[in-house]
Amino acid sequence: MTATALAAAQRPAHRDPQVLRWLGAYTASTLGDSVYYLALSWSAVSSGTPAQAGLVMAVSAVPRALLMLGGGVVADRLGPRRVVIASDAVRALVVLGLAATLFLASPGLWALAAVALVFGAVDALFLPAVGALPPRIAARDQLARVQGMRGLAHRSGAVLGAPLGGLAVAVGGPATAFGVAGVLFALSLPLLSALRLRPLPTVDEARDGTALRDLADGLRYLRGHRVLGPLMIVVFLGDLGFVGPLNVGLAVLSEQRGWGASGIGWILAGFGTGAGAASLLLAVRGRVPRAGAVSGWTMAVGAVSIAALALTPRLPVAAALALSVGLLAGLSGALCNALVQTECDPAHLGRATAVSGLASLGMAPLTFPVTGAAIDLWGTGPVFAVSASVCALAGLYTLAVPALRRAELPTG
Repeated sequence: MTATALAAAQRPAHRDPQVLRWLGAYTASTLGDSVYYLALSWSAVSSGTPAQAGLVMAVSAVPRALLMLGGGVVADRLGPRRVVIASDAVRALVVLGLAATLFLASPGLWALAAVALVFGAVDALFLPAVGALPPRIAARDQLARVQGMRGLAHRSGAVLGAPLGGLAVAVGGPATAFGVAGVLFALSLPLLSALRLRPLPTVDEARDGTALRDLADGLRYLRGHRVLGPLMIVVFLGDLGFVGPLNVGLAVLSEQRGWGASGIGWILAGFGTGAGAASLLLAVRGRVPRAGAVSGWTMAVGAVSIAALALTPRLPVAAALALSVGLLAGLSGALCNALVQTECDPAHLGRATAVSGLASLGMAPLTFPVTGAAIDLWGTGPVFAVSASVCALAGLYTLAVPALRRAELPTG
């Protein structure tokens, strides 16, 4: 190895041009996502009834859930960079096309639904591929730090994207906002094209079989892996218990307590601050000792904060509890993602990312109507208690599986 190559291999992630290019592209895409969804919701509400607007917003979830596992196969077959570039290119063209259409005419809800459908299908390719890129651009002992940086970029994109989209709508209407989103997706393309990928180790896996065979091989690999198999169960349980109360229960709780919209804002701000702090911790430290055990304990303790949220009558206490939930659940989630990155063979990482993403983006949103119906029947307290119990079960399961409890992140 030359001195230049050795220096590149020892370079920390936050000083690695390759990682920074990937991070810049990911941040641009995340900003584009936030602006796009705000523009889509505004356009849908302006063009139809609330029920029709909700249907348009939900359309993208269907192809994303149905095609996610196939997207993991495509990422592993074609290579994650190629898939991410193609996905962002399609998103840029489709969204810019919608912006041009809205400037010239008023196509109605059908055009919005069609774009949402395409967007969901492309997301099913983009999400597994973007998760499979880090091992191709960073050393294994830097992958945990990369996940922390990714978490910070995601939080920044979500926080900055909403006001940026709102400003674009205020200045030029939804067409302008869609145009801004399309430009942001396009900005990622030169950064992604400039990436130089690290070679993968030789993998003894046939590549001349069908996509279905590749998917079966990937699922078999995960099932037989002593860490990844149990970890997928943990991710599923954690998302199942966490996503519903955060997205549905908090709004109901704030209304019942008389906190209003500003109350939801304070609670979500507390959660976002805690989750951002967890990502920052991982980005700065590069690893957390006894990562598997820490993930289990933080998930279990975070479950207590989730249950306590439904019991407190005071907004400042609720915001503090939300910060605690964000910090603990955020750290647990970041550690789970980092363990997927470091434990998985890079040749299977697209499929592994697809399976873990399917739990949070495909299955967990299905709990929204169930959570709402349960709150109508039993109230927020019992529902939050059940959700907290599921999260606690995920944490205790982590601690009960020896290989998962002892899982470590590489030193970096």
